[in-house]
Amino acid sequence: MDQLQIGALPKAVLHEHLDGGLRVGTVLDLADAIGHRLPAEDEAGLADYFHQGRSGSLERYLEAFVHTIAVMQTPEAIARVASESVEDLAADGVVYAEVRFDPGLCTREGLSREDVLEAATDGVARAAKETGIDVHVIACALRHLDDSELAARAAIHFKDHGVVGFDLAGPEAGFPPDAHMAAIMRVREAGLGLTLHAGEGDGPHSIWRALALCGAQRIGHGVHVADDMPVVDGVLTDLSPFARSVRDHRIPLEVAITSNLHTASYRDAGTHPFGPLYRAGFNVSLNTDNRLMSGVSVSGEYALAAEAHHLAVEDLGIITVSAIEAGFGPWPERRRLIEDVVKPAYGIN
Repeated sequence: MDQLQIGALPKAVLHEHLDGGLRVGTVLDLADAIGHRLPAEDEAGLADYFHQGRSGSLERYLEAFVHTIAVMQTPEAIARVASESVEDLAADGVVYAEVRFDPGLCTREGLSREDVLEAATDGVARAAKETGIDVHVIACALRHLDDSELAARAAIHFKDHGVVGFDLAGPEAGFPPDAHMAAIMRVREAGLGLTLHAGEGDGPHSIWRALALCGAQRIGHGVHVADDMPVVDGVLTDLSPFARSVRDHRIPLEVAITSNLHTASYRDAGTHPFGPLYRAGFNVSLNTDNRLMSGVSVSGEYALAAEAHHLAVEDLGIITVSAIEAGFGPWPERRRLIEDVVKPAYGIN
């Protein structure tokens, strides 16, 4: 099963960073318009710079965002990036998507967080109408900064206008999610979905804090829940009590294999725990994280998982259904996609 075959199948993505998925040509255009100096002047050179396959750590991987964020400081630029992101996902066969970013990073030229989210949701809505994709926005704050309450307020303001969730992203080590409980309680009380980055750059304890202390409904990455557990015939065995609770409570883990390889969490796709987690019954989805920095598409991520972990078409269908079930968008539309689009395409009863 190659990427071309997978490209024709309906797919879902829950973990896609807006500021990590720009088109290279758009970065060049926007940088030229504002006089921002880039590390390369042509598409090939800039694409090579942005590709973080050799970064070797989460912290170094995040350094490339300096330039994408720099060109996302006007409503027009933000709306364009959001619209193009949706167009690219739809062209890749994605039928349900949630894209996320920190609006606070786009306020350097005087925009408010509300201005930023208005531009992003307008761009998303325009492209969604044109393509037919069901797509929503998740507002992020960064764990190492102290402005999460401002991000939470802005997210709540757009709760019924395209924003469906809240996230804490950025470096994990030394920045626990429960340090942002005021923001977390605000979004939970408002009824927004809560998905927190955890278990990407830190171990299982980070995931425990996100779930037990913060009440996260989904975990961004979460793959280190599998740490120190043996794999027998491609299945995790002897689950820890905490890992068993993550599996049995059906906590969705937003897995991004390629990104995990680029941040040196695992040495190759074959040793990544996605397959063992799936076969052990964990609720896992396939995600791009950052299409630009990781040089990956949703179809490419599906193809990589299928090849490295011997997944059949039906497996990919089950994973897609689980992802849409875990989404924060309105349930009637998600149910329609599952029953009328995804299940028939994958031959699932």
